[in-house]
Amino acid sequence: MSAEDQKKAAAEEAVKHINAGNKVGLGTGSTANYFIAALARRAKEGLDVTCVPTSQASRTLAESLGLKMSSLDETPYLDITVDGADEFDSKFRLIKGGGGAMHREKLVASSSQFVVVIADQSKQVKTLGKFPLPVEVSRFGVKATAWKMERAFAYLGLSAKMAVRVRDGKPFITESGNPIIDCSLGSIPDPEKVEGYLNNIPGVIETGLFIGICGIIYVAGPKGVTELKRA
Repeated sequence: MSAEDQKKAAAEEAVKHINAGNKVGLGTGSTANYFIAALARRAKEGLDVTCVPTSQASRTLAESLGLKMSSLDETPYLDITVDGADEFDSKFRLIKGGGGAMHREKLVASSSQFVVVIADQSKQVKTLGKFPLPVEVSRFGVKATAWKMERAFAYLGLSAKMAVRVRDGKPFITESGNPIIDCSLGSIPDPEKVEGYLNNIPGVIETGLFIGICGIIYVAGPKGVTELKRA
């Protein structure tokens, strides 16, 4: 089973959680796209759901497949959000933001009663940090914010290689109008402490650390899909 097949299998398991009348948060990225497609198939079979996307890309896909859409302002309380992850550990802590949508993803996820993550087994790690940690920052004073972040990492004993994200030769800008600084740390032994320090820095909009948010993970491997539940 290829990595793409694994993502699709995890999405098919997650869609079983969706019930008639649910208000569903839609994640962003290749794995979330498989869930959106699976949910749309169920909707065509008669399942009535309302969806809140975390990005324009997810909205465009969902609308093209016929899903009923809303916004977080119109629908501030959601039953469930299903999304992918760039990394997750045994304590259900995540790194997200490879697609640059983590600010909106966190807003939607934290407005949901349940959050389900779908991933292939390559995303499961013992310690977070191999995947660069994305941090969305204010477009005003990017270098000043980066300097403060670097000092915070050093204080925490972490060696960080930091770079403003570039895509197609241009600085990447989120849908909220902000740049992202990708922080290559190698290892994040204490994600809670890192998140706390970063969130206290003026100029930091959001980090890609998702802690205490996810309750169920469907992780797919060559032999099938395993359901993990946070105690």
